[in-house]
Amino acid sequence: MSGPKDNPEIKEYTGPSGGYGSLAGVAKILGRENVPDALVTLGHQNKPDGYMCVSCAWAKPAEPQPFEYCENGAKATAWEITRKRTDQKFFETHTMAELSGWLDHDLEAAGRLTMPMRWDPATDKYVPVSWESAFEEIGRELRALGNDPDQSIFYASGRASLEASYMFQLFARLYGTNNLPDSSNMCHESTSVALPESIGVSVGTVTLQDFETSDLMIYLGHNIATNAPRMLHQFQDAKNRGATIVSINPLRERGLERFKNPQSPKEMLTGKETQISDTILQVAVGGDIAALTGICKAVIAMDDAAHREGEAGPTDREALLAKTDDDGGFSIKAAAAAAQSRRVLDHDFIAEHTQGFESFADYCRVADWDEIEQVSQLSRADLETLAQHYAEAEKVMLIYGMGITQHVHGTETVQMMINLLLLRGNIGKSGAGICPVRGHSNVQGQRTVGITEKPELAPLDKLKELYNFEPPRHEGYTTVTGCEAMIEGKVKGFVALGGNFIRAAPDIPRVEAAWRKLRLTVGIATKLNRSHVLHGEVAYLLPCLGRIEIDEQASGPQAVSIESSLAQFHGSKGRVKPASPDLLSEPAIIAGIARATLPENPKVPWQAWTDDYSKVRKAIEETWPSTFAGLDEHMFRPGGIERPVAARQRKWNTRSGKANFLLPTQMFAGTPENYRGEDILQLTTVRSNDQFNTTIYGYHDRFRGVNGTRMVVFMNEADIAARGLAGDEMVDMTTAMDDGHERVVRGFRIVPYDIPKGSCAAYFPEATPLVPLGHHDLHAHTPAYKAVPVRVTASTRERERAE
Repeated sequence: MSGPKDNPEIKEYTGPSGGYGSLAGVAKILGRENVPDALVTLGHQNKPDGYMCVSCAWAKPAEPQPFEYCENGAKATAWEITRKRTDQKFFETHTMAELSGWLDHDLEAAGRLTMPMRWDPATDKYVPVSWESAFEEIGRELRALGNDPDQSIFYASGRASLEASYMFQLFARLYGTNNLPDSSNMCHESTSVALPESIGVSVGTVTLQDFETSDLMIYLGHNIATNAPRMLHQFQDAKNRGATIVSINPLRERGLERFKNPQSPKEMLTGKETQISDTILQVAVGGDIAALTGICKAVIAMDDAAHREGEAGPTDREALLAKTDDDGGFSIKAAAAAAQSRRVLDHDFIAEHTQGFESFADYCRVADWDEIEQVSQLSRADLETLAQHYAEAEKVMLIYGMGITQHVHGTETVQMMINLLLLRGNIGKSGAGICPVRGHSNVQGQRTVGITEKPELAPLDKLKELYNFEPPRHEGYTTVTGCEAMIEGKVKGFVALGGNFIRAAPDIPRVEAAWRKLRLTVGIATKLNRSHVLHGEVAYLLPCLGRIEIDEQASGPQAVSIESSLAQFHGSKGRVKPASPDLLSEPAIIAGIARATLPENPKVPWQAWTDDYSKVRKAIEETWPSTFAGLDEHMFRPGGIERPVAARQRKWNTRSGKANFLLPTQMFAGTPENYRGEDILQLTTVRSNDQFNTTIYGYHDRFRGVNGTRMVVFMNEADIAARGLAGDEMVDMTTAMDDGHERVVRGFRIVPYDIPKGSCAAYFPEATPLVPLGHHDLHAHTPAYKAVPVRVTASTRERERAE
């Protein structure tokens, strides 16, 4: 097995994002995984008639690049269609006790699962089982728990198709529970709570076309070169036409700085690169609310000054009518008044479309610059300069990732971004809007088809009408409350549609201990991971087809549909031979378990849906007719089907009927009681260039100069010196919160790094044992993997070795 190096190399990387480094990364993994016809397969990735990437959720463009995939997308494809196999011989060789000591990378690198398996307690090994027996036994276990359906959790990871997700949520609700947490609970749930309160939709308002006309893009809390590299093409095009990009992020990530397009011979053969960000403001971890408050405060101050000079204010339509005698005169004066109305703030937009402006403006006016600078660690001058850029730009877009949402006050941070956009009417017009960059490839779509624990977000009455049953009406478990219920012994069964739940969840040691006590664990997966080698009393491993593989059913080859991060529905067709003839598709597995668990219901055609996925799409359209009109007929349309998003048309589906200015409760996005304690640093978890979520492709984070290890903590040199430590020294990190549980991770190597003083960073999931379950967004329950208060001390492990 490949693994970390005994002597890892920490060396600054001077190259750009993209470029030859990306080509080398792709070549390395294609060779290592021995991928057949790799370039032919990749030629179909993210093309209108091809398959959607199994990695990130960025959209398929109507006019794709010749190679519409990035380095990490190619890694995800190679990882899925590898020739390596975890077959019967593999499981005959290894016990689960042994495999529980393997690294995450090594478990998945062993290869694709090939047959259904059941854990045998006598040998501590997974042994083959027929599909029929697996379904029957899982059904029997679920029925035994059915006297209280909330004892079972049905978890979805974010990559399952719309068709599989629809069937999965229906199965759970027919079973009697809304326990449908998904990976959105752990990433952008803060978005899903914040946006409906602010603008009446749960998704972003931006389309790919908006990138073609935006004047200013403000990019917050996201590492583009690692997490959504294809977006760099939109950024490069924007820069080439003169748009401004300002990045706000604790780390100076390489993708925010420089990009060399691997598809441009001119760039590859010369020294030409594109500077992505005009400015990078390195905000402190947890300082985004303060930074946004400073920008808004400066914009409002400019408008107040203009108002005092009689150069700003809302259009007085009645006064204009009184001053003019004809339509021609009125139109001229109205145009002039409209321009003055938008001298700084867009007063006409605010008056017509928003509520709560005066309270928000008062909040900004009294906000203290000293506190803003202290919490954000950004200067007043820098924030006022950005405010000036914002006031001068006609079309502004805010783009953000989990560096915003995964805070205790992540929901409020998202709403502060909306407040900034509302000040100048930058919602509901071309080239402007809010753009949450979702992580997994269909995590947004799963929510759209009912994967949610919140009954008010699911069309329960419609499901009742269509399938003749009474859906549960009480709220189900989120990821956080589900883990708490597991620890308390309230949860007995867990069915996972993909994912590596116990490595993605916070408070890993406590969650793992509870996981082992479950009665039933079922993993529907393509590869082995830690959530399978740790297991319940009864455990099944059900291998499924990957999205890139040909899915042959009774009616012929099938296609599936996916929703992108930009709220567009796209079709996806598999292209390669399945890894094993014994694999079933996700819809077939869900239907098999459902039929074995539930009483027969003639209204639910499980077998017909499995035979022909177009019938599932028709059911989806019947359930949400306005959202999914024409899904089956048009999902392969170039550019996809644009999902209706009311805020794009300035229709506000909020309780007030308007877009709402909402006030934050504090400047710091973390927990204030753990903010200024002695020796405390605010930790943010980050991903490497060589991983996607919990999937670890290797140990080379090229952009940050780390090769051969993931056990590192990035620290400011002043913080290192203040603790009497040194670069390359081994340290332990301990959570600085007192809830009765000690949380510590040991043996991390210090990497001196350009990060604000008082902040530090370490990789997810290695650092997630430090995150308490109770450390979550106050509104959305998103685990707060950012602004985790920690203390860093010399490693006891190294002292013990020395002694």
